[in-house]
Amino acid sequence: MAIRKAVKGTAVVASGGLVAFYGLTQLTEYRKKQARLSRVEAVEQVNMAFQDELPSRQAQLTALRNTQEFDVLVVGGGATGSGCALDAVTRNLKTALVERDDFSSGTSSRSTKLIHGGVRYLQKALVKLDYEQYMMVKEALHERSNLLNIAPHLTALLPIMLPIYKWWQLPYYWAGIKIYDLVAGAQCLKSSYILTKTKALELFPMLKRDKLVGAIVYYDGQHNDARMNLAIALTAARYGAAIANYTEVVHLLKRVDPQMGKEIVCGARCRDVITGQEFDVRAKCVINATGPFTDALRKMDDQKNPNICQPSAGVHIVIPGYYSPDNMGLLDPATSDGRVIFFLPWEKMTIAGTTDTPTEITPHPIPMEEDINFILTEVRNYLSPDVEVRRGDVLAAWSGIRPLVTNPNSKDTQSICRNHIVHISDSGLVTIAGGKWTTYRSMAEDTLDAAVKAHNLSAGPSKTVGLMLEGAKDWTPTMYIRLVQDYGLEVEVAQHLASSYGGRAYEVAKMAHVTGKRWPIVGKRLVSEFPYIESEVCYAIKEYACTAIDVIARRTRLGFLNVQAAEEALPRIVDIMGKQLTWSEQRKREELSAAKQFLYYEMGYKARSEQLTDTSEITLTPAEVGRYMKRFHKFDKENKGFITTVDVQRVLESINVYIDADTLHEILNEVDLNKNGQVEFNEFLQLMSAVKKGQVSANRLAILMKTAEQSLDQTEKPVSVDRSGGGV
Repeated sequence: MAIRKAVKGTAVVASGGLVAFYGLTQLTEYRKKQARLSRVEAVEQVNMAFQDELPSRQAQLTALRNTQEFDVLVVGGGATGSGCALDAVTRNLKTALVERDDFSSGTSSRSTKLIHGGVRYLQKALVKLDYEQYMMVKEALHERSNLLNIAPHLTALLPIMLPIYKWWQLPYYWAGIKIYDLVAGAQCLKSSYILTKTKALELFPMLKRDKLVGAIVYYDGQHNDARMNLAIALTAARYGAAIANYTEVVHLLKRVDPQMGKEIVCGARCRDVITGQEFDVRAKCVINATGPFTDALRKMDDQKNPNICQPSAGVHIVIPGYYSPDNMGLLDPATSDGRVIFFLPWEKMTIAGTTDTPTEITPHPIPMEEDINFILTEVRNYLSPDVEVRRGDVLAAWSGIRPLVTNPNSKDTQSICRNHIVHISDSGLVTIAGGKWTTYRSMAEDTLDAAVKAHNLSAGPSKTVGLMLEGAKDWTPTMYIRLVQDYGLEVEVAQHLASSYGGRAYEVAKMAHVTGKRWPIVGKRLVSEFPYIESEVCYAIKEYACTAIDVIARRTRLGFLNVQAAEEALPRIVDIMGKQLTWSEQRKREELSAAKQFLYYEMGYKARSEQLTDTSEITLTPAEVGRYMKRFHKFDKENKGFITTVDVQRVLESINVYIDADTLHEILNEVDLNKNGQVEFNEFLQLMSAVKKGQVSANRLAILMKTAEQSLDQTEKPVSVDRSGGGV
């Protein structure tokens, strides 16, 4: 016992020494960066032209077609590509950006939503004395601080709890987390602290209490990743960059350099995906920032180029908000297979993930059932047995492809590069790959530094540290109150608009229609349980939304939060967009179908719906079958063996409940497994069995039939003479 205590004491002392060493290295760097920030702000005020009105997508396409030559053409509209465009244009370089899908349509919208330095990377750096990993964490912590400052409306501090179940882990993890604070230096968000078991359970009551020793809480940042990506791209556009989504590169343009006698990249042949029209975009420098699709563009440059991307799939799930406290996340540092699982509150829901498995590169990754179940199993390990973690509570699930890369500049081309790499090909194509969301800005800076040097571009240093992003100006933590007072919006809606659009929320509010109710005065919701309103669809078009998927996935986050709610909102979204963009009826049908396919495959609706199939096993006791047969026969009065919307409508009217025919059809269709317009008794038993096993939850037909049965039983009960007050 004494030896163990001595070992623990030594570990703590050693950790303390490391803490002091790493902490002392921060002071000089912090002063330099503060001075640099002041210079950047001064340069911004003097040189930066800013467009208050965003150019339309058509105007952007015209600029791409008609500009004789850009200094920089960025291919890829994710976080890194958008960051490159913003870095380039703020260096007074003539900048273009093209994205074959929508901004943030790939990995950048499918992250864990954290802005973090990487606690696990720091652990590896200390254990292996790996200086490269240490510097990667240090850079990420600086970028974390910057991102929280330049987009305060889209970001927030998030305390994350690390539960401790063995006494020896307490000093070990405490030392590691304290070093994390110290490496951040003056940019530490808030100091980490230790909690007793009682206090940990008070703050996170869902936590498993058995063998709990205590907990450590540290701070990282959280953001709305898709809207952050969009904010970066829109800021670049306001500073003069010509950016266009749904514009793909068909092939690279090349010319022979007369001095070197070899071909160099000088632009790209592009195609407007929506109209099919093709045009050339010429540029002195082309930057490949295509994430998982890095190798496709590299091979456009030279078919002999080896693949450097080794894609890994990360699956996340969204479950109801009651699974976690409103403002406290959870970190499982060592899952059953050694991975790390985060369990975080996000947009009033709970997000859990991620997995890390090799995958094929695809623009439409699909969350697999085994990954969803792995996450649920790990979550169960940390939550109280009182909290039943049900498969049916998974409201959405998605897979993002993390573009891990090997470094083509290195002799060992097989080893994974932990940081980002910038590579310039013989023909001058600049490739930026790897890295992480948090460090997008420094990645962009490194890329432009390399591009400026390689192509002799006339540009100064990067000016993006401290550069405020779209919506940050005029945002305050209390601006939502003005939205409520000045426009008559619901408080929840006003808070949502302020946190999504920042200072631009007033523009969204001005576009909102009158509800015709006493309150709220304006702001019709797309679906009742979420604060998204119809005017956001109109504003989304100004933000270059071209499809219904753009609206449900990236302008709002409805598709990522609840697939059924998103499907419910789709018809209205398509109607609004159809009027604004003059879509034909055929186009509207196509948009509706494409969006439903997106929800079905990419947002986990398929995996959710497969929990109830015509081959689902019925695991009910005879007593349960008898109870459900009695309930079913209250609707199936003629003993047909099935019920239809007419049967349900008749029962509901008898208890003075009225639901429109379309909604009733939707409710029955969720359970109608063979899609014959009726729910058979066996299908009803399969539903109730799935509910019992937790595979299905909050099913509307199950709840409706149960409440209707209870109401019918109440009305059928004879009133006793005593309770009626006697009689004559």
